[in-house]
Amino acid sequence: MASILGICLDVGILKMHPFLLTYPAFLTESSTKTQTAEIGATVIFEAETEKPVKVRWLRDSKDIASSYKYTISAEGNLHSLTINNIAQEDALGYAVIAGMSKVKFELKIKESEEPKEAPPAPTGSSAPDTSGTVSDCSAPEGKYKSLPESHRPDTRQDLTGLFTEKPQSGEVNVGENITFVARVCGESLLKKPSVKWIKGKWMDLASKSGKHLQLKEHYDRNSKVYTFEMHIIAAKANFAGAYRCEVSSRDKFDSCNFDLVVHGNKNNYISTDAGEDSGELDFSALLKKRAVHVSTEPEVDVWEILQNAPPSEYEKIAFQYGITDLRGMLKRLKKMKKEEKKSAAFLRKLDPAYQVEKGHKIKLQVEVANPDAEVKWLKNGQEIHPTGRYIFESVGNKRFLTINNCTLADDAAYTCTIGEEKTVTELFVKEPPVLIVRNLEDQMVMKGERVEFECEVSEEGAQVKWEKDGVELTRDESFKYRFKKDGCKHVLIINDVTKEDCGHYRVKTNGGQSFAELMVQEKQLEVYQNIADLTVKAKDQAVFKCEVSDENVKGIWYKNGVEVKPDARTHITHIGRIHKLTIDDVKPEDEGDYTFVPEGYAFNLSAKLNFLEVKIDFVPRQDPPKIHLDCMGRTAESTILVVAGNKLRLDVPITGDPAPTVVWTKGEKAHWDWEFCAEMEDGRVHVESTKGHCIFTIEGAERQDEGVYSVIVRNPAGEDTADINVKVVDVPDPPEAPRILSVGEDSCVVQWDPPLFDGGQPVIGYVLERKKKKSYRWMRLNFDPFKETTYEAKRMIEGVPYEMRVYAVNAIGMSRPSAASQPFVPVAPTSEPTGLCVDDISDTTISLKWRPPERIGSAELEGYGVEYCKEGSDEWIPAFPSLTESTSVIVCDLPTGEKMQFRVRAYNMAGPSLPATLQQAVTIREIMQRPKIWLPRNLRQTLIKKVGETINLVIPFQGKPRPQVTWTKNDELLDPRQVSIRNSDTDTILFIRKSERKDSGKYEVQVQIENVQDRASVNIQIVDLPGPPQNLKVIDVWGFNVALEWKPPKDNGNCDITGYTIQKADKKTMDWYTVYEQYRRTNCVVSDLIMGNEYMFRVYAMNMVGLSPEPCLSKDSAYIQKTGIVYKPPSYKEHDFSEAPKFTHPLVSRSVIAGYNATLSCSVRGIPKPKITWYKNKMDITNEAKYRMFSNQGVLTLEIRKPCPFDGGVYMCKAVNDSGEDIIECKLEVRCKYMPLTKKAT
Repeated sequence: MASILGICLDVGILKMHPFLLTYPAFLTESSTKTQTAEIGATVIFEAETEKPVKVRWLRDSKDIASSYKYTISAEGNLHSLTINNIAQEDALGYAVIAGMSKVKFELKIKESEEPKEAPPAPTGSSAPDTSGTVSDCSAPEGKYKSLPESHRPDTRQDLTGLFTEKPQSGEVNVGENITFVARVCGESLLKKPSVKWIKGKWMDLASKSGKHLQLKEHYDRNSKVYTFEMHIIAAKANFAGAYRCEVSSRDKFDSCNFDLVVHGNKNNYISTDAGEDSGELDFSALLKKRAVHVSTEPEVDVWEILQNAPPSEYEKIAFQYGITDLRGMLKRLKKMKKEEKKSAAFLRKLDPAYQVEKGHKIKLQVEVANPDAEVKWLKNGQEIHPTGRYIFESVGNKRFLTINNCTLADDAAYTCTIGEEKTVTELFVKEPPVLIVRNLEDQMVMKGERVEFECEVSEEGAQVKWEKDGVELTRDESFKYRFKKDGCKHVLIINDVTKEDCGHYRVKTNGGQSFAELMVQEKQLEVYQNIADLTVKAKDQAVFKCEVSDENVKGIWYKNGVEVKPDARTHITHIGRIHKLTIDDVKPEDEGDYTFVPEGYAFNLSAKLNFLEVKIDFVPRQDPPKIHLDCMGRTAESTILVVAGNKLRLDVPITGDPAPTVVWTKGEKAHWDWEFCAEMEDGRVHVESTKGHCIFTIEGAERQDEGVYSVIVRNPAGEDTADINVKVVDVPDPPEAPRILSVGEDSCVVQWDPPLFDGGQPVIGYVLERKKKKSYRWMRLNFDPFKETTYEAKRMIEGVPYEMRVYAVNAIGMSRPSAASQPFVPVAPTSEPTGLCVDDISDTTISLKWRPPERIGSAELEGYGVEYCKEGSDEWIPAFPSLTESTSVIVCDLPTGEKMQFRVRAYNMAGPSLPATLQQAVTIREIMQRPKIWLPRNLRQTLIKKVGETINLVIPFQGKPRPQVTWTKNDELLDPRQVSIRNSDTDTILFIRKSERKDSGKYEVQVQIENVQDRASVNIQIVDLPGPPQNLKVIDVWGFNVALEWKPPKDNGNCDITGYTIQKADKKTMDWYTVYEQYRRTNCVVSDLIMGNEYMFRVYAMNMVGLSPEPCLSKDSAYIQKTGIVYKPPSYKEHDFSEAPKFTHPLVSRSVIAGYNATLSCSVRGIPKPKITWYKNKMDITNEAKYRMFSNQGVLTLEIRKPCPFDGGVYMCKAVNDSGEDIIECKLEVRCKYMPLTKKAT
């Protein structure tokens, strides 16, 4: 028999896609994740959807196809997957996909001795009966005894994640309480973890806190363990189900599942009243109960519907079939090869979608079959009329719609129609990223104050998101957080801050983010009136009174360390800021030390109650004086400690009859034997003598009050002496300014020296603070004292200057802060330079070159350090005394014949980077080369120059040692008075400042090293304007026509005649008008002349330089006779010849050799003549001297003079006129001229 297992679709998917229904789970929701079956059994997984849509079943992320192993069936909206004859390899992860929703589940295999059978799955009904399963869960015999073994919760303690203790599954009776506890170790966490308690699969219980649910958390500083508790109070039957606890901290995440079983009747399982029980855990009222019906309609493929639908209907279809990711849907449609129907009206339709950035321009283009056809453009079904932003263009068969300065309102569907046919596209307007101009500031405030975090973004009206410790902040009911916008400023306001508000706050935009830390401290309690010592008699009233700054602070009274309880004689009152302790009918047992301790503050107020008892003792008349002390002497055990600033009170019991005289002294008796009360004049010392007591008081003890105090009592019967050792302790002195030892990408190491004076108590640690250089807020880095004197501060922002300071802490308190350290900037070293290679080498020098590092960071690059060492040695010698900013250097004074290794390091504020080294050592020796001329390609054909232009021929060559260069013209040596020649190690330059016709000819250059030589020749042609044509004659005149004839000019300007320009003029006005331009023949017919007028004619000759300076004028005139016929020329509409630029010949990617001039050519057309701009790697190079631009009859040429490998890249030519623009680009690769040769050591 087949065991039936049900799959429940995720309730979270129901929230996102309202057309997926949950299949009722007959046990717990944990069964939807893991199912267990026996080997050889058959398992059926079922899923139900509201509408009959197509679903996909996946096994281990791969599609499952129907076969003998897997049976896939669908009946209306009920889909099932049957796995037959289960084997061990079937224990994998599975998933079902409906629309854009996906639910994952697993199949586990267990071994069984006896096969168990289960009743077969019902096939006649699509809605299974779940009443039996609910009753089973409501009356369990024991803990999970009613659940099948495969559905029982997993209670194993897998502690490999963040949890140190996971919440355990439990059961409870209706009306009882239960608590679930989770613990997380915080030693390895940088901040407090965030915890979510979830019921089912989606309901966050944080919003359900109330009378039935309480969430608590606390942190143990000693063990550094976070404890999170969930208390369920007065449980109800509908609280039963599966729960999950999720904990996350930055990039770490862990979760744990557990179950709750509630024993009792479930009469009211579904709650529809959201009033009183709105804080309960019942979420079944959120689900709408629907009647499941079987549909006999065939399955529909939503993608086929989308393929055949226009883009304007995409949103409607997506909503109907539960698709929410519209952009993903458009991408998938674009990838699907959809066969477009051939349109009779459109030769080329619009693309399915376009994208443009906000503020930019976009051009939509279609191509129509009929050039005279009229098109209409529509936006979301509404016709678009031409405006300044919407421009219509028609060029031949092409129709353009240009949208200038696109805004978010232009994000719409656009349609181009011709009659009944149309083409549709979707335009997406992309907003530019919003940058944070001014960052957040760290803040440290007192509890109860108001905090404002303010930042400034690059655009007004931008959307920002505020987060606290990774959790998004929203406006809650208590108005804890308020969000304010003022133009580009965004403010987060937190009212009445508490300790729970401490943490890291972040503001995020689509283009950046900024962090700030908030620290909240308790308010300092001020004492306006301290309690005073009292001396009262029997039956009197004693009143201790004090006044503090906060009237809401409560406190506790203690007597000798024991809490005072109110009774008939003792009264405790608290009125405003005043606290009183009143004792009526004072008795001897009331004498003692009374202390008032404010709640929540680590200090106390103390005073002493002295009982003055009047009694008559019958004692002997002569009794020597006696001092009764248990702390006499100068040992460490008998030393009295007093904190500087506190009151020192020495109450010494004495006896003697008659009453003795008391004298107090300080210091060694041999030196200081004076009465203390007489010498102290500052009013801080008070001495009182009562019967049986001698009291010595110093108000506000200071460091100089430390020492040995002696008390001497005398009477006629004798004297007694006692020594009391008093030590005054204080907070330590501030340490010296800390030193920054090193900095990292987001950290620094700081060191300081201990304070010179520790206050009389050993220093137990230090507290550090940091702040940004431009800020005034100091942020504490550690709350527990740090014992070492070297500390690594982390979590800083790279590139921002900081300062540090330190406090010393002893048992008394914390010292004043030290002076601030020198400002420093956390920054990481750059990456190593790239492409280190040898450019040239000689007997004592070597030329190195490299490229900058790929990662430089926020700090500026200070330069490069070049070092070298002999092969086999570790002693690296700097090649230069300081850093160099250039990426190529020449290292001189190297030993000839030695094998040397070189390395280059980049330096910034953080220090040197990792070195870039050569792959092998280099032998310092010049390499012999035979002479070779590298004639540039443009000089291999005749060089044509105009008269007066400058001739500058740069011809590179190679050869070592330096070859001898010789120039000749037509086999004769050049005259140095007319031609300048400059030679270098690598090239030779022929320069003629102002060329003439006689400079034309064949120039030859020869390079020679001893008996080896190489030659190259260059043909130069100097051209000039041609002379005028000769012998212009009027051959014939008939009707309105005149025949002309002439002869070519004698001087053609040293180049071919390309044509003639013929002009005519009425003899009355002598205004000349051009009849023909670039006319190639030497005879022509001038037509359409006006009868009754007499005409003169002239002809200009034209070559590649231009028109001849003087024309040839006809000697005879031509008169057009009147015929009496009125001539009416036909009217015509002037044609618009304007045309947007278009490249007719593309740029061709080239690979050239370094050092030889290279050219890039293309051709463009456009009316009016477009403006041409050249770019390299999108940078304008128009004004750079390295490049020359030519334009001749639409042929564009870019000449790159002596390119080097760094001139390689992407070159782009851009043509712009009033009708539009066009862009074309190519890649240029520059190869090295030769590879350096090295000799291996023998």
